[in-house]
Amino acid sequence: MAGALDRSDAVVALESTIITHGMPYPKNLDTALTVQAAVRDSGATPATMAIMGGKLKAGLSDSEIEGLARQGQMVSKCSRRDIPFLIENGSNGATTVAATMIIAEMAGIWVFATGGIGGVHRGAESSMDISADLQELAKTSVVVVCAGPKSILDIGLTLEYLETHGVPVVGYQTNELPAFFAPNSGFGVDYRLDSAAEIASVLKTRRSLGLVGGMVIANPIPEEFALDQTLMEQVIEQTIREADEQWITGKDLTPFLLKRAEELTDGESLEANIQLMLNNAKLGAEIAKALTA
Repeated sequence: MAGALDRSDAVVALESTIITHGMPYPKNLDTALTVQAAVRDSGATPATMAIMGGKLKAGLSDSEIEGLARQGQMVSKCSRRDIPFLIENGSNGATTVAATMIIAEMAGIWVFATGGIGGVHRGAESSMDISADLQELAKTSVVVVCAGPKSILDIGLTLEYLETHGVPVVGYQTNELPAFFAPNSGFGVDYRLDSAAEIASVLKTRRSLGLVGGMVIANPIPEEFALDQTLMEQVIEQTIREADEQWITGKDLTPFLLKRAEELTDGESLEANIQLMLNNAKLGAEIAKALTA
């Protein structure tokens, strides 16, 4: 991966919490390696981020990815606040969207592909549960390719928060923000761009102006893998109710909600999650290539 950066080749950052906290072994391992292969097949170099033995790593080996996959939720879930503690303790950490963005920017990687971003949780007016991903998007200059905010979130409030902090939300070949498992949310995007070249051009302009901060590239899940929006809303409401009853909060909340959604949809939500990640990885590679052209 270092060689790719030295040659100014196209590189795409990938997160590691999807490996440890997103799905069970060995599905997590297969998915991580498949997503990396999708980036390579699209002409770019994948760089999965993590903290390994107290060191920031931009680009994991297959054996390191397998180690994280086997350990699963025993590995610390790492956001901005956790980084110095894991380094000081010489520990391993799986990076969230926020932590992945930090390491990517340090390594000089512009593009990061993931499933969905965190955001403002439903009921945040009383819980104040807002993902650190949003603050990171406001100050870290990495473009994040995703299928929109995770559908367990309050999408409207998430958009308001991003607007307040000057983070542009761009629809890739769509005027409507995708809702993770569904291609439509009922909310519009700030701008629509229809090609990787257009996205790369805007990114270069932002950098030339010295504007700090990230950009959300909202890439809808392919129609053939999308889930019924009404059904998913019922599933999400049930999972949130169960989380409240069990007092599950903070960094444990999202993994719980996604796991319960998988159980309640007989695995369909997991398969959709994998397909949207592959879709985002391919677009991320196209944008990274356009940036180096």
